[in-house]
Amino acid sequence: MGNQVKTPPQADKHLLQIDRRHVWHPFTKVGAKDPIVIESGEGAVLRTDEGREILDCISSWWVNLYGHGHPHVANAIHAQALKLEQVIFAGFTHEPAALLSEQLADVLPGDLNRVFFSDNGSTSVEVALKMAAQFWQNQGQQRTRVMVFDGGYHGDTVGAMSVGVSSGFFDVWKKWLIDVDVMPFPETWAADPELEAKEAKALQRVDEFLEQHAEEIVAMIMEPLIQGASGMRMCRPEFLRALVERLRNHEIIVIFDEVMTGFGRTGQRFACQTADITPDIICLSKGLTGGFMPMSVTVASDRIYDAFETNDASSMFCHGHSYTANPLGCAAALASLDLLKSSETDHNWRRIEAAHRKGLQRLSEFPLATRQRIRGTIAAVNVAVDDTGYQSHVADQLKSFFWNPEGDRDSFLIRPLGNVIYLMPPYCMTDEQLDRAWQAIFEAFQLLAK
Repeated sequence: MGNQVKTPPQADKHLLQIDRRHVWHPFTKVGAKDPIVIESGEGAVLRTDEGREILDCISSWWVNLYGHGHPHVANAIHAQALKLEQVIFAGFTHEPAALLSEQLADVLPGDLNRVFFSDNGSTSVEVALKMAAQFWQNQGQQRTRVMVFDGGYHGDTVGAMSVGVSSGFFDVWKKWLIDVDVMPFPETWAADPELEAKEAKALQRVDEFLEQHAEEIVAMIMEPLIQGASGMRMCRPEFLRALVERLRNHEIIVIFDEVMTGFGRTGQRFACQTADITPDIICLSKGLTGGFMPMSVTVASDRIYDAFETNDASSMFCHGHSYTANPLGCAAALASLDLLKSSETDHNWRRIEAAHRKGLQRLSEFPLATRQRIRGTIAAVNVAVDDTGYQSHVADQLKSFFWNPEGDRDSFLIRPLGNVIYLMPPYCMTDEQLDRAWQAIFEAFQLLAK
């Protein structure tokens, strides 16, 4: 991958002028410097309007599973667009949606058989919360409490913000949010000496809460094994199993938010399989379409669905979107599932995990490289600084280093979460590309150590 650049044409300068005047970018300060113009992508590489190549080490915000421009997915969208691009989904159906529902039920564990379509990860969480609340209401129980984990992040709509309130992203809107009950999350890492004590303390708190409030609880929602936006915080499968056993003993609905962890990120198709737990409801998005189309699903067990089988109109699930089960998104998801089931994808998960272990081992010489952790194709390490968290001063310094605006070496899309550096590459990333990404992280710690 080279970094030869060309002088940007006048048209691209005009594009930035338009962007500066009219576009409001997410998670970006008003008045920030101009964004990078991406012209194309192929495999694990993005290309800018200047001809620079950037190695996409975070799958373009965790959505791109198999590489940019994968022909199998692109061709499926093209073929579907020539046949049916959109139809109302209330009272109608179509082949891509029916087949996708069947195939999702086939790859998911247990009786996760009932697929509800929506548009994005936040909305899939909203749907799950509404399903769980109405499940109890349809049975004459007015439950109102929701259990969540400290540090959990579930999206940016009001319900999703409410269950992610402790992530620290939503302080400005706190007065608008629904009250939730926050449980401690025993985050851990390699050679964590306090692991068992943290897990025992977290489970004790859950036991105490359930003893007082079990019959008031609608559900507990969690990101299984890895809390993404809060800094790739990880917990053990053993802890999750002990927690879910307690919830099951009280018949509390278990919701897994696998918007980020789904479709192979944890080394199996879904984190619930890695943890050997079947939730009552699972939320999926991001990698669902391989990064091509915005789409999400909320998949419920037969137990949840059966509570809505009634002739009473007030008991039906009143939720929907204009683009529910969009045929183009369904076609992309079906093609993405083809790739997910391939032996090549399974091999790539193992290969990437091995590269991560090798890369993290190289960082052991740096005292600043702390809390090393890995789960499947996701690896993370903390930079030991005083101001930890999303607003850490080191984040911008690292982003600039990896992007390398001077153009004298490779550029990497590595977007630290505050003082946390992580890699979540598309599965097509080669061993050579992975080696270069880890070398860049190694050089970043060399710079920080000076």
